[in-house]
Amino acid sequence: MKFPTFKSIRTRIMVNTTLLLLTVICAIVSVWAKSESHLYRTENVQDANSFVRVLTYTLGDELIEENWSQIRLTLDVLLRENRDFVYVFISDARQQNRIIATSINYLQNQYVPDIVPLKVTNTVVESTKPSVVMETFILRDVYFSGNLRARRGERIMEVASDIRLSSGKKIGTVRMGISLRRIDRAITNVVNQALGVGFMGLVFGWVLAYILAKRLSDPIQRLQISATKIAAGNLQHRAQITNKDEIGALANSFNEMSTALQSSFNKLQKTLESFELFVPNKFILAIAPQGIENIAVGVAATKTMTILFCDIRGYTSMSEMMTPQETFSFLNDYLACMGKAIDQAGGFIDKYIGDAIMALFDDVGCDGALQAAILMQQALDKFNYERRHNNLPKIFVGIGIHRGEVVMGTVGFTCRIDSTVVGDAVNLASRVEGLTKQYGCTVLITESVLKNLSSPELFTLRLVDPGVKVKGKDEAIAIYELLEN
Repeated sequence: MKFPTFKSIRTRIMVNTTLLLLTVICAIVSVWAKSESHLYRTENVQDANSFVRVLTYTLGDELIEENWSQIRLTLDVLLRENRDFVYVFISDARQQNRIIATSINYLQNQYVPDIVPLKVTNTVVESTKPSVVMETFILRDVYFSGNLRARRGERIMEVASDIRLSSGKKIGTVRMGISLRRIDRAITNVVNQALGVGFMGLVFGWVLAYILAKRLSDPIQRLQISATKIAAGNLQHRAQITNKDEIGALANSFNEMSTALQSSFNKLQKTLESFELFVPNKFILAIAPQGIENIAVGVAATKTMTILFCDIRGYTSMSEMMTPQETFSFLNDYLACMGKAIDQAGGFIDKYIGDAIMALFDDVGCDGALQAAILMQQALDKFNYERRHNNLPKIFVGIGIHRGEVVMGTVGFTCRIDSTVVGDAVNLASRVEGLTKQYGCTVLITESVLKNLSSPELFTLRLVDPGVKVKGKDEAIAIYELLEN
């Protein structure tokens, strides 16, 4: 079992003080209640025994003379004058313990009363002691003179005493049921009094504990607020604590640490900004949810995504006519205009494969990928317009889009890790991009993309082939051309 822990010193002092006070109060209440309960019960048993003995001597002669009417009259008067008495009846041992007089009429002439458990009656009958006292409960509602005397399940104390002749022979038994309501009320009053005293002690203890906790925790709390501000990014903040004790020394060390932390954080921020240029932030969230400091080889996440491949037509022939530096400059200019279109549509570039671009879209639908394809064509038109003014040849591309399940993760070994996306959906998207040359289309999409469009009415699509087989796939797929509106 785990117990809650509290970081605040003030809370700890208050909680510990409260628990200590509650423990003491509960112990006092428990001991007080048990003591009073035992006292009340002992007095009640003594009074009941005395009363039953007197009743035994009083009714002994009547029982011997079989004066049943006088016995019943006595029992009725007894119950009217004593509200704590639930029932009284007398059984005749000479008649196999038949009930010959009772305050409850329907029990008359019965042998086993059904208002208490059978084991109570057996204990009374089999007991060799002159009197028996035991606690039990009522099995059914008990009425006397039309009024409810006790409810079913109510706890009572039964006192039984033998009626004997002067020779010692047992001729009958007096059984009396006494309600424990009065004892319960008395115990409740005692508990309430103890709780009242305990509450006053608890309040007084709380006040003292609060004063002590406040004096100890206030400077620490101010230091905690300073730490929170620094953690939130305010590295220029410094703790304003002037104590001359250990807490003051801690505050000075804290401020020195803040200065060093500010310098280190500035360097780390520049490193992270550079790192995000190599690995997209969305990719990092998928493969390193605990932070890039915990990234490791083999970490992977399975997701359903839309994959976009874009490739330049005739790039090999084009690059042969350029110097390496010209090729490098051309690629940077081309990839910049295409990357802005992908980023604007909500996607992110997974990798550059020479002149090819592989982009991913992790939204619920595929609208972002199609919107990116349209923006990429518009960006390419502007790029070609500038090239035409410089007497450079026009650039043509092919774009393939597919949606499916992929695995995003890290590959490599301990000294060299790379991020990658693998899966049949990636291969199929690449194959679809290759089909753009065969069908003379700029943008081709698969049927899975069409089915996952949130707003298909925003795009103009044309069925190109209802069943084309691509390399590596046994099943034919339908492909559609995305036309510019």
